[in-house]
Amino acid sequence: MLFSYNWLQIFFSKKLPEPKKLAELLTMHAFEVEEIQKIGKDWSFDIDITPNRGQDCFSHLGIVREISAITGLDYKDSLPIIKKIKDTKTKDFIKIDVKDKDVCKRYTTRVISGIKVEPSPKYIQEKLRVCGLQAINNIVDAVNYIMLETGQPMHVFDFDKIEGGGGSKKIIIRKAKKGEKIYTLDDGKYDLNKEILIIADSKEPLAIAGIKGGKKAEIDKQTKTIILESANFDAKVIRRCSKLLNLKTDASWRFEHNLDPNLTEVAINRAASLIQEIAGGKIALGVVDFYPKKVYSKKIQLNLDYAERLLGVRISEKKIIKILRQLDFKTSFKTQGIIEVEVPAFRRDISIPEDLIEEIGRIYGYENIRSILPISTLVPSKRNIEFFWQKNIKDVLKEAGFFETYNYSFLSEKDVCNFSYRKEELLEIENPVTVEQKYLRPSLIPGLLKNVKSNLKTSNSLNFFEIGRVFSKKQQEKTMLAGVIVKGLNADKELFYEIKSVIDLLLNKLGISDIWYDEYKPMTEESNINIWHPFKRAELKVNGEKIGFIGEISLRVLQDINIKKTICVFNINLEKLIIQCSEEQAYRPISVYPAAVRDIAILLPAKAKVVDVLNKINNGGGELVVDVDLFDIYEGGELPEGKKNLAFHIIYQAKDRTLTTKEINEIQQKIIKALEQEPSWQVRK
Repeated sequence: MLFSYNWLQIFFSKKLPEPKKLAELLTMHAFEVEEIQKIGKDWSFDIDITPNRGQDCFSHLGIVREISAITGLDYKDSLPIIKKIKDTKTKDFIKIDVKDKDVCKRYTTRVISGIKVEPSPKYIQEKLRVCGLQAINNIVDAVNYIMLETGQPMHVFDFDKIEGGGGSKKIIIRKAKKGEKIYTLDDGKYDLNKEILIIADSKEPLAIAGIKGGKKAEIDKQTKTIILESANFDAKVIRRCSKLLNLKTDASWRFEHNLDPNLTEVAINRAASLIQEIAGGKIALGVVDFYPKKVYSKKIQLNLDYAERLLGVRISEKKIIKILRQLDFKTSFKTQGIIEVEVPAFRRDISIPEDLIEEIGRIYGYENIRSILPISTLVPSKRNIEFFWQKNIKDVLKEAGFFETYNYSFLSEKDVCNFSYRKEELLEIENPVTVEQKYLRPSLIPGLLKNVKSNLKTSNSLNFFEIGRVFSKKQQEKTMLAGVIVKGLNADKELFYEIKSVIDLLLNKLGISDIWYDEYKPMTEESNINIWHPFKRAELKVNGEKIGFIGEISLRVLQDINIKKTICVFNINLEKLIIQCSEEQAYRPISVYPAAVRDIAILLPAKAKVVDVLNKINNGGGELVVDVDLFDIYEGGELPEGKKNLAFHIIYQAKDRTLTTKEINEIQQKIIKALEQEPSWQVRK
């Protein structure tokens, strides 16, 4: 925005700093001066006013206040002198009808008769030219001059061109009617609609409110009586109208920054006085002023100690009061160390003590505030055990070839049906975003199975896991860990034991040793889920406490969600698991003596559990059996109906010696004897 150096100087009795120095001061303390240009005997300042200060600093008076505060120079602002005709009143000439009081916050008018329209004085034309405006005539130039001085846009109507009989004219502020048109002062034609705010007489539009005047009531050389208008419109409405019409003006630009309604009367009095000075005329007594909701200044209590803490420097009380008063803030003492500051209505950007402190800091000069490193005590944050173990669990599973997933915490009506949930036990969303997000999930498994379904298009082998919250009416919410394994062709029989080995690895890495796989008995919170294969499932226990399950997903569920693969999952209560975790690991050195491997095959009923066979092998072999691996399961073929064959690798190793063949044979026979104690089991030899 352009400002005149000579115009600014008028407000000060003492000489202002040289233009370049003044530009530097403004840049350091208020707004950046982008360019200085010499025009005749004057200097034009192009100042980048920040949006929050458009309500007061889109004017020379606003910049004058800033200069006064920065330099410490006092400025003068003389009140306008108006010679009024006492026997003629403005209200006898004008009536105002505002249709929407929320849109037009204030509308102030004056009437001046007997004027003479002619070119403006040279000093006005020069100042307008420096500020980028073109001189038109003394009446129009006067209101533009006052707009540049105060920041308040105004408009002038030719009284005799306004519709209305007799000596009184009616001005209406309303929304345009559909189909109305207006021809503006710059010979533009605009089609109006119900969104556009206009100023009209009883017949047609006179101006686009807050944006542009119309040609109908244009000032010309025959004009003798004028209506001087100074209004305040809602910023959002003016912005919307300007955008709809694609019309930006100096007036609309200012109105869009939410001007102070109290400024209308100040500006109209200045304009009336200036017009009377340069165009003659008689000013009618009083104003017609529509101002339903008055805007008053607000008061803020400023704690000087708090200001010092926030700025990092102690500024004297006297200096603070001087800065505030030069910015037109009124101050009074409340109590010791607290000042009550009255903020003028034109400073709507000031609402809290921190705003006042910022004003003090920038005027005092940020360059005067020394850079001091803050003194503070660094207190380490409390260790988050849950986060620590979650990270460890994720690391172990990622190293085991799993990919972490993140799913939404919702289920659809279809999911509820597919996974046999009881609706009465689910938490239903009152206002779901979509039908796919109607219920809060009671388990992570449905989401993981959906991940599998979407990824089977590109891969036959998938390992996913997720850590997340699940919800139910009985248990409220808790954190769970779930994982899923899908393998390629001909690998389905090994899935259950592979997922078991993953859990063994995970728990071992977490410092958990007392692990037990027991017969499946649904946990209370999972009792409403019927998703498991009837025989390939197990309950996971740690130190005798149930913490989850592993198992194969039932064929029914897989068919319902259209997956034609065998899938195994684990589902663990993470909160219970973390309680059992330990950072202490018992060191067990690797034996330097060789291991020996013997195989054993057992024919047993199809319903027999592998875990029972493993228990008997480990119990029979004692400490010398360091590992047992199931490497084959065979059913059907030549085997008797209802029977299956299991084959194991048994690994023997001692810590202190090399085992002899005799010792190994004796232990092997002991294991065979233990297995054959079961009547329906037969060790195949």
